[in-house]
Amino acid sequence: MTRSIRPKLKAPKVARIGEVILIKTLISHPMESGVRKDETGALIPRDIITQFEARFEGAVFFSVALHPAVSADPYFAFHFQVPGPGRLSFHWQDEKGERWSLEHYLEVKN
Repeated sequence: MTRSIRPKLKAPKVARIGEVILIKTLISHPMESGVRKDETGALIPRDIITQFEARFEGAVFFSVALHPAVSADPYFAFHFQVPGPGRLSFHWQDEKGERWSLEHYLEVKN
């Protein structure tokens, strides 16, 4: 089975220094808890995202550890105070070691 897990991001492209911006992320992931059964009665193996991190220029500013009780397609919305222009990066990892990342360059205007 091919997994089509895709992260998505919504963040402004341009902001002012000191401005507080809203960042929204979503990843399409089934987040199977390992306790549900399929149509034959067999347990569906656990398959969850375990970690999410947001970084600015490599420094972590938002981090979350996820557990089986989180619903499918984890969504995060959080604020970030812009220190200057730079690269935002977002990283997800599941318990199988698979990783997904997105990058976003944030420009600064006067």
